[in-house]
Amino acid sequence: MQISDLPYPDPGVPDARSGPRFLVWLGRGQIGGQLKALAWGLVHFSGVAGLPYAVGLGVEAVVDRDSTGLLLVGGLLLLLGVAIAVGDAMLHRTAVTNWITASARVQQLLARKTAELGSALTRRVAAGEVVAVSTGDVEKIGWFVEAVSRFLAAVFAVVLVCVGLLFYAPELGMVVAVGVPVVALAALPLLPRATQRADIQRDKAGKATELASDTVAGLRVLRGIGGEELFLSRYREASQEVREAAVRSARMWALISAVQVLLPGALMITVVWYGAGLVLDGRIEVGELVAAFSAVATMLYPLRHFEEIAMAYSFSRPSAKRAARVLSLTRTDAAGERPVAAGTAQAPAPGGDLYDPQTGLLAPAGRFTAVVCGDPDLAGRLAERLGGHPMDDAAAAADEPSVLLGGVALDELALDTARTLVLVQDKEPVLLSGTLRELFDVPASGAVEAGAALDAAQCRDVLDALLQSAPDGVGDPMDARITERGRSLSGGQRQRLALARSLVTDPEVLVLDEPTSAVDSHTEARIAEGVAALRAGRTTVVMASSPLLLDRADRVVLIHEGAVAAIGAHRELMRDEPLYRAVVTRETDDEQRLARLELTRLEEELTEIEESA
Repeated sequence: MQISDLPYPDPGVPDARSGPRFLVWLGRGQIGGQLKALAWGLVHFSGVAGLPYAVGLGVEAVVDRDSTGLLLVGGLLLLLGVAIAVGDAMLHRTAVTNWITASARVQQLLARKTAELGSALTRRVAAGEVVAVSTGDVEKIGWFVEAVSRFLAAVFAVVLVCVGLLFYAPELGMVVAVGVPVVALAALPLLPRATQRADIQRDKAGKATELASDTVAGLRVLRGIGGEELFLSRYREASQEVREAAVRSARMWALISAVQVLLPGALMITVVWYGAGLVLDGRIEVGELVAAFSAVATMLYPLRHFEEIAMAYSFSRPSAKRAARVLSLTRTDAAGERPVAAGTAQAPAPGGDLYDPQTGLLAPAGRFTAVVCGDPDLAGRLAERLGGHPMDDAAAAADEPSVLLGGVALDELALDTARTLVLVQDKEPVLLSGTLRELFDVPASGAVEAGAALDAAQCRDVLDALLQSAPDGVGDPMDARITERGRSLSGGQRQRLALARSLVTDPEVLVLDEPTSAVDSHTEARIAEGVAALRAGRTTVVMASSPLLLDRADRVVLIHEGAVAAIGAHRELMRDEPLYRAVVTRETDDEQRLARLELTRLEEELTEIEESA
């Protein structure tokens, strides 16, 4: 895979059982690139390993006054130089290609998983962790993949130098052969502690990233309630903890680097001291001593790659673990006890009822059903469940059946099919940056025009505002740009645009979670009429507690303590169901008691009047 061939047509199915397994799987997918990088690495390091012997031969030629031999050594040095230069350039090129392609594969896998899970992803994994995985962790994983080929080529060079010295100068070669493994493995006892400190640093950095992400996302709200300085102080504390952890981690890596410098230096001194004695005794030639000294000095370069691979693995292992955790999530419960057989069922025939066996909620086909929950969080979880996601871990542990559409379990449908049939708009829908036309460029049936959806969602004032803020020359509000997450718009304006986008898709079942919570009552009343008219004959479920929306619904369902408590029209329930009335009007227990006493008194007075008449 070349960089020009990206993205991958299919990034594959990763082994996400653990971080190391994920790295192994990723490495197997890079076999071709790794072999190519290793081949060029062997060319490069073979040239590096051959330099000491060429230098030794050159010294011997000078001592022996052998001009022909010196000329041959010059040609050999030139050949080795070409091998080193070309090998290094191509090694760098292929290794970086491996880095980029591995990072691209991981990013594609993460993007695919994000699209698969949708809003359920941020309920299982913090948004800041998702950002950290898709940015810094991807880079660290790519670094390890890139470093593997360099390390293997460096091992080959070290072995080649040691074996060559054993044949060229056996007495010095034995010293080098014994000393090199000690130098290479001396840092191993320090790696666990260095890795532990690096993990602590990354955990603290991840938490600081999450805090910063949450602060930026809620900056407008924080400013409104005066909490901006509080969150900034929390981030400063988190940032200082990251700095202290980074310093502690750097100290360990500095110690490892010092060991990697000290021990090779000690080996070099030992070789020179012992070799000088051998030269004085006439047991070896000066050229052999020079070759041995050059070999030890040359090995400092490939030995650096031992430290690099240790660092790359220690940094990439927790990153791969986090990536594997995200990639292991499936369309199932959070506890992972009820795997989803997605794609095993056929799509139901149009016109089926939406039924939730867990709560007993039934949304008849083609009707406008409103759902009232006393707990807003329960309403949000129920809305997600109606889209094919479980409500909570307890439901998963009990192995509750999936929501049914026309008698078919949503979790057994292919993901694309389930999302085409049932669309869930949560409380805080996201508006991506781009033009309004791009915002409405979503998979849709084509039966609902953007203009009709905008009218139903009462967005005309939003269009005027976008047109006024647009640059000169933009005459169509559909070409006006929306800033990231719609931050230039008010909460009510963002909510209405998101509602219009959902209406454009025209799914068979549309589930809306508090779609008008940020708009005024007059606009809400018009939205209720517009949605009811536009969705006539289509199944619509709205989680709401607003009387204006509830009064427009064909039927209202009250959910209490996770089960259906009452069903009927809004006005009937207001009259006959105290619990429903308390939720909708937000009456306290005392207010309900007083209302019942007042109603009883009025009924008694009415009875007396009728009797006297």
